[in-house]
This record gives sequence, structure tokens and C-alpha cells, in this order.
Amino acid sequence: MRAEYDFSNAIKNPYVKPKKTAVTIRLDQATVDYFKSLSAEVSLPYQTLINSYLTDCAKRKIQPHIEWSKIS
Repeated sequence: MRAEYDFSNAIKNPYVKPKKTAVTIRLDQATVDYFKSLSAEVSLPYQTLINSYLTDCAKRKIQPHIEWSKIS
């Protein structure tokens, strides 16, 4: 690239989708089955549905409520 190009006033392309990060996550089979059946109903990939749900939780700052059962 030539030195005389000046991109200091450039703007980002508004049509480019934000990058997504590939992660490995372990889910219960029942959870995967639920999202897969839901994906068939709404015609979206189940990964997209899981991402949408998690995105909504993050935006609303929902924290998980976990109760551990006591082992006798």
C-alpha cells in the first residue's frame, strides 16, 4: 500500500456483520432437543436460537438462579 493513502477519516462499513466467536459448550441433550424442535417451528438454525436467547439474557443482565440439591 502506498504511504500517501490516508484512512484517518474513514468510517467502518455499516453493512458488515459483527464477527462471531466459535466456542465449544456442553449442553444437556434435552436442551439441544428443545432448541432443535423450536428451530423447526420457526425455521431458524438452533444455534441461532440459542445465541438469540443468550444475547437477550445478556442485554437484560439476567443472572442465573441455581439451587444445588443436597446429597444425603
